[in-house]
Amino acid sequence: MEIFDLLSINPKSRKPKYQQIVDSITHNILLGNITIDQKIPSINALSEEIYLSRDTVEKAYNILKEQKIISSVRGKGYYVTRKPPASKLNILFLVNKLSSYKMRIYNSFVKDMGANGHVELHIYHCDEGLFLNTLNRSLGAFDYYVIMPHFTGPQLNHLSYTDKVVAAIKKIPSDRLVIMDNNKLRFERDVIEIYQDFENDIYQALTTGLEKISHYGKLILVYPENTVYPYPKRILHGFRKFCVEQHLEFEIIDEVYEDIILKKGDLFITIEESDLVSLVKQIRDNQLTLGQEIGIISYNDTPLKDLLGITVMSTDFVAMGTKASQMIQNREKGKIKNEFRFIDRNSV
Repeated sequence: MEIFDLLSINPKSRKPKYQQIVDSITHNILLGNITIDQKIPSINALSEEIYLSRDTVEKAYNILKEQKIISSVRGKGYYVTRKPPASKLNILFLVNKLSSYKMRIYNSFVKDMGANGHVELHIYHCDEGLFLNTLNRSLGAFDYYVIMPHFTGPQLNHLSYTDKVVAAIKKIPSDRLVIMDNNKLRFERDVIEIYQDFENDIYQALTTGLEKISHYGKLILVYPENTVYPYPKRILHGFRKFCVEQHLEFEIIDEVYEDIILKKGDLFITIEESDLVSLVKQIRDNQLTLGQEIGIISYNDTPLKDLLGITVMSTDFVAMGTKASQMIQNREKGKIKNEFRFIDRNSV
């Protein structure tokens, strides 16, 4: 690609044209589109190509020379001599839903990025069309694209991706792509990927809590079916695998009903907050003792669950956001499984 094609000059902007030239050249050096020792156009050539005065281009080049970013060689022209100091990065953050968990990831990412980045948050509500429209409008406009891929299928089932989603994401250069939370998008390219392993995570967490779990006669997983924001089926697979291997009686239901049958020795695993609230209320109304006669393990931790003493299985949402930010700033690549823990409190 010609350097002329890389430069972005907005005639309607209040920013001086010479500063736009400086910003555009330094931005493309940081992205690797213009490399060290590469020759750049002469003042006259650039002036003619982008229809700006020679004085404007010369002022921009003098600023770049003062910053030691370019240098002139007599009789040969101008060359890039070093990378500019890292400037603020523009980052698109695409989240599938506006939940407290996803916001903890986003907030920790923004906090760690600090003044080094401007982060633009978009919620696509697990909707393929909204995701594609947002991404297609944004291609080329951001330095990094942080994506949490979770979609709603035709039967309100969970999908990690579709063919159209994969095709759209492949348009993003690999050095600008960050995949978070879900590891089912398979790319041969070297990208940043920080993920949960939903099947093995719940299996390992339940195994960690086996000593207390084994005191209960039956495990009931409350797994929401046919929801607007579906959960990965891999959670079900990991739960079943654990129960079968440990020879534990189990049942899977789709919600906590208003008149659910509660029996001493039941251990419930809830995912939705509404199911947790309904269950705790009915346990109290039936004068059953939580953590002794009836047990609860909740999926995904929150400060409120900590305060109420609810045992949880959860990834570390803060660590996920922080690690993604650090990998971007350190220009690292690689796939990292985020920590997932069984946190024993007073409800089992």
